Amino acid sequence: MASFDVSAFIARFAERADAVQSRGIPPLEGEARRAYIAVAQQDFTDFSLIADAEWSVEENELVLRIPLDG
Repeated sequence: MASFDVSAFIARFAERADAVQSRGIPPLEGEARRAYIAVAQQDFTDFSLIADAEWSVEENELVLRIPLDG
């Protein structure tokens, strides 16, 4: 595998979380709007969890430790 920059990888997730939070909502109505917002909230949560992770390499495996306290 080519060199892998874990810090850059995690930074990309932080950028994605920021992008989700700052993007507008397209002109949707009713259920489509609610579904779009629900997916955006889940995307933000997922990206933020990875962005907040501490990482290490243990036995040649990348280990992400994700704080679940808030």
